[in-house]
Amino acid sequence: MVRIGILTISDRASRSEYEDLSGGAIEEWLKRTITSRWEPLRRIVPDGIEPVQDALVTLCDEDHADLVLTTGGTGPAPRDLTPEAMRLVIERELPGFGELMRRISLESVPTAILSGQMAGTRGRTLIVNLPGKPASISVCLNAVFPAIPYCLDLIGAGRIETDPELCPAFRPA
Repeated sequence: MVRIGILTISDRASRSEYEDLSGGAIEEWLKRTITSRWEPLRRIVPDGIEPVQDALVTLCDEDHADLVLTTGGTGPAPRDLTPEAMRLVIERELPGFGELMRRISLESVPTAILSGQMAGTRGRTLIVNLPGKPASISVCLNAVFPAIPYCLDLIGAGRIETDPELCPAFRPA
C-alpha cells in the first residue's frame, strides 16, 4: 500500500486557531483521483525551517512515505520558509514541478510569481510543495500529478494508479 504524507505548514493551523482546509483539500483530491490502495499520513506543523525539516525527514525516513505533499509556507512572508527547509532535506531537486505550478497558477493570479513551490526526492520519496490556498491545490495537482506516478516508479517508490477520467497518468510505453 502506498503511503502519502500530507503536511500542512501553518502557524495558526498548528495552534488550532483555524481548520486545516488545505490538508483536507489535498486528501479529498487524492481520494477522488487515486484508484489504487493508499494510506494518508496527515501532519500539521508551524512555519519555520526546523519544524518543516523535522516533519519531512520523519515522513520520509521513519514513516516511509512514497509521496509527501506539503501545503503552505511557500510565499515571501518572513515565516514562509518551506522551500528553505526542503532544500535541507532533498537529495535531488526537480525544478519542473515548481515551474509548471507557477505557470498554471499565473493564469488565475498575478501573485503566483511570488511562490517558492518546488519538488524533490529524498531516497524513495517524492516531495512536492503545493500552495496554501485550498482553491489553488486542485489547480496545481491537476497540472503536476500526471507525472507523479511515473516519477514514483523511477525512484523505486510505491505504484499509484489514477482514474484516467480525472488524471491521466503518463507512463511511457
